[in-house]
Amino acid sequence: MAGEQVYAAAVCAGAAAWLTVGREQGLRRARLLLAGGGAVKASPWWAWKGVLPRLGLRREWLCVPVALVLAVLGESVLPLIAGVVAVPLVRRRLRARELRREQERRADGVVTLCGAVAGELRAGLQPGQALLFAARSTGVLGDADAGVLAAARFGGDVPQALREAAREPGADGLAGVAACWRVAVDSGAGLAAGLDRLEAALRAERDQQADLKTELAGAWSTIGLLALLPLAGLGMGWALGADPLRVLLHTPAGLMCLVVGGLLETAGLCWAGRIVRQGGEP
Repeated sequence: MAGEQVYAAAVCAGAAAWLTVGREQGLRRARLLLAGGGAVKASPWWAWKGVLPRLGLRREWLCVPVALVLAVLGESVLPLIAGVVAVPLVRRRLRARELRREQERRADGVVTLCGAVAGELRAGLQPGQALLFAARSTGVLGDADAGVLAAARFGGDVPQALREAAREPGADGLAGVAACWRVAVDSGAGLAAGLDRLEAALRAERDQQADLKTELAGAWSTIGLLALLPLAGLGMGWALGADPLRVLLHTPAGLMCLVVGGLLETAGLCWAGRIVRQGGEP
């Protein structure tokens, strides 16, 4: 009876992972179809994403209770040790994901800023005033870009400040804004027209990257399902009446298979992930 319950839990976990991957794919397609018509944001569906911050914990600490359950089921301390070791690794992975999302938000903000400044210029504002008003209304330039706002407000070197702000990850488009600003100041060319062309180019590049991510979503889904196959194997072993955790954690042959299998699984996932990431590079 216990084996059937564990097997059912494994099947439910696999189904939940499959539904999660499919949902993320649908959201990526929706972002592509609604590009320019508003942001499509995913509302979190798992309860712990809102509960953990209120408890002062981060998501990577979920490795510990999961490892504790495996340690109790397998009557071994090895899963608990592995869970504690996995916490900093998962934290690093989550941090990298947050940085990528922040970079994408900053890139989207630059596109929004170009359109807002061009609109304010057509409304009759001076370039410095247009930049200040657009930055306040869109919220793109924060405390990190205070130099740009100070230069625009007090008549400083705005192109230089924009180039310095463009060093931030995802803010490369500000270098184009600086170039348009410099050309408009030196030659008297229309700044609004240049920002319109820059906005169109940045938006096209963003849509191309979104399209590429949508195409690679299937590959990432396959990698996620491959990562869950060992859990499915454990569930099948329990369903057949065996005790795979006891074999893996309490016999020399099982420990050897666990170490070798874990290394091969890690190497395979890293290799597949590297291939997909290389396919998504510009």
